[in-house]
Amino acid sequence: MKNIQKIQKKDQKGFTLIELMIVIAIVGILAAIALPAYQDYIVRAKISEAVAGMAEAKTSVTEYIAVQGSIPAVADVGVFGVNLDERPGDILNKIGFATVPGTSVTIIAYINEGVGGGAGLTTIDMVGTLDSGYLTWNCQLGATNPVPVKYLPASCRA
Repeated sequence: MKNIQKIQKKDQKGFTLIELMIVIAIVGILAAIALPAYQDYIVRAKISEAVAGMAEAKTSVTEYIAVQGSIPAVADVGVFGVNLDERPGDILNKIGFATVPGTSVTIIAYINEGVGGGAGLTTIDMVGTLDSGYLTWNCQLGATNPVPVKYLPASCRA
């Protein structure tokens, strides 16, 4: 009889159903907040990769202008020596150019559909402006089908 009483008096340890439900609710709220932020971070990283892909073209243009002293009338492959063909990667589709003779040159990064959050190829522009013999580069929204501002790298949002 004494053994039965000892077993019944022994306290049970563990979590109640309410405590477990509260923990699950808190984890769910944290996940609901963190998941969209994480997804935006992933897209922003991909867009940054496309901006980095423009570095090759930026270097070639800067070198050309340093040697020639001016921006050419037409930005073609032969002038800058940059590959304008479509690329096999998942993010950067191709690079393009536009010029305003004597004033500026624009490098256009065409980003594959779905990466930049829009339909079709989205774009980011890198505009080089010639002033007193120096070329100054500014990253900005693309002129056609731009990447949404929230996905631009910090250097392009200004």
